[in-house]
Amino acid sequence: MDLNRVIFHSTDYHYRSLMPAVSGLLDRLGPLHIGSGAKVLIKPNFLAPAKPDRAMTTHPMVLRAVVEYVLQRGAAPLVADSPGMGTFERLLREGGYAEALRGLDVELRPFRESIQVDIGEPFGKIAIAREAMEADAVINLPKLKTHAMMMLTLGVKNLFGCIVGLAKVQWHMRSGVNRHLFARLLVQIYRAVNPAVTLVDGILGMEGQGPGRSGTPRRMGLLVAGASAPAVDMAVCRLLQVPADELPTHRAAVELGLAPRDISISGKFQPIGDFSLPVLGPLTFGPRRLEPLIRRHLIQRPAVEADKCRMCGECWRHCPAQAITPHARAIEFDFDRCIRCYCCAEMCPHGALAAVETGPAKAIRRLSALRDRVVHRLDRKGSSGSKGSPH
Repeated sequence: MDLNRVIFHSTDYHYRSLMPAVSGLLDRLGPLHIGSGAKVLIKPNFLAPAKPDRAMTTHPMVLRAVVEYVLQRGAAPLVADSPGMGTFERLLREGGYAEALRGLDVELRPFRESIQVDIGEPFGKIAIAREAMEADAVINLPKLKTHAMMMLTLGVKNLFGCIVGLAKVQWHMRSGVNRHLFARLLVQIYRAVNPAVTLVDGILGMEGQGPGRSGTPRRMGLLVAGASAPAVDMAVCRLLQVPADELPTHRAAVELGLAPRDISISGKFQPIGDFSLPVLGPLTFGPRRLEPLIRRHLIQRPAVEADKCRMCGECWRHCPAQAITPHARAIEFDFDRCIRCYCCAEMCPHGALAAVETGPAKAIRRLSALRDRVVHRLDRKGSSGSKGSPH
């Protein structure tokens, strides 16, 4: 397979057009080596129970098309993931997966056990789902969504679901406020799982404050496929007119030698100029002695919309830093402890939590942008003024 090749295809969720689109994309990428009897793990994005029109999870029709593709080649498909919240049965019911896959010879269940895998320094051996490591091939089916901590959750980020259950929370905590360290972890998990192909469901994507219910569904009508998840992620950045270097997982992939220098894009590719991305503020900066003050007032942080909050407890149960305290009518954040992983916003079933900039932080960002524009204009003026002058 050509690891630099990424294919875009325009389609919708109507099965008559979707099935040949999926089959055509997978065939064009090259042989997947999934012959008769092969064990194939299909890893969708099963964040949480949600209707397909919320754009929080891989669409059930995309999943069905890939399952049928695997079955047609005589292989044995397993659809598995480790959802962030809710029971697997409820996710299958609300997401339409039970209905979509009815009648197909496919195993559908959560990851059950982990094995220790050495993913390299600085992490060493970590627990990854046994099914992901022992499959003959892995097909990676992410959703095109924004992410308040990592900007976008695409091919590389989707493999974090191969970390089972509460171990995800532990890794969030171990990475702390270091976004780069967490991105490196994600890339090294991707390298260990090594999916044969990544197929991004961008037919109905999500923009804004994703990846949970605070995000905004946006119809884009696209499937994006490639053999290399970093290459696919890079292509989606080009689609959204985002410099790939701004995607934390891309920077980590470059450092580890897993990102191509360039990519070959084919198919229907029309850049989108007005896609709404989350603002990725710094997780920490400044002198250590001022860090508590800075973290409280100058760093982007989670906030609650009181009229939407139902005090259900999902946020404080999933907070790896234990930075959320429930009170009679509201929750309270300890921003000194909060590591800005936004698990709370990701898991909130009511869309009551989102990442927000503080007023002072917003003012500083705008002043900084203004300063950069002024400096750029002065540099250009100086350059034009010195044009043709003797040395």
